[in-house]
Amino acid sequence: MFDARTARQQLTAYRRAGPTGSTRRLIDAVRASGGVEGATVLDIGGGVGVVGFELLAAGADRLTDVDAARAYVAVARREAARRGVDDRITFLHGDFVALADEVDTADVVTLDRVICCYADWTALVDRSTAHARRLYALVYPTDRWWTRAAIWIGNLTLRLSRRAFRGYVHPARAVDARVRAAGFERRVHHHGWLWQTAVYERVQTA
Repeated sequence: MFDARTARQQLTAYRRAGPTGSTRRLIDAVRASGGVEGATVLDIGGGVGVVGFELLAAGADRLTDVDAARAYVAVARREAARRGVDDRITFLHGDFVALADEVDTADVVTLDRVICCYADWTALVDRSTAHARRLYALVYPTDRWWTRAAIWIGNLTLRLSRRAFRGYVHPARAVDARVRAAGFERRVHHHGWLWQTAVYERVQTA
């Protein structure tokens, strides 16, 4: 699913067209929610680095990129060197939930289409929200019958091709409630046909 060939293809598409779709909405929403000038960013499931590179270009100071696919980390690392920003990025390979104790907190935490790849979404949300000092931004599937049908068909195809990866549509209201329970209020919400984009801000207590 997440091999070197796919990573190179995604990087080529990014170089050609820039961020698109829900990824573009996520980046724009983060920039509109107080900006990222001088901020630290933790991008979980960073892929080939699209969100991280864009936020660095928008003024973020430092980026930590965590991804469970070794090929994606390698491609993102090479692209960072090509862009001359490798000295501002820490790349980590592995499952964020398992690595969380080794990862520093950040002003901004982003998860672009990551929750849908993780069975234990509560652990992922709990550990990732705990790392966000100011903004918590994510893209995840809409909780609708057609999205569930699409994921079911995709999972059936994966099962027949003997691939271990599975996709998930987790309950949107429960995801929102859990983020809010961690001390955040939702400031931005875009509800598309397949993907929803949300940006939360940590509530400052007296």
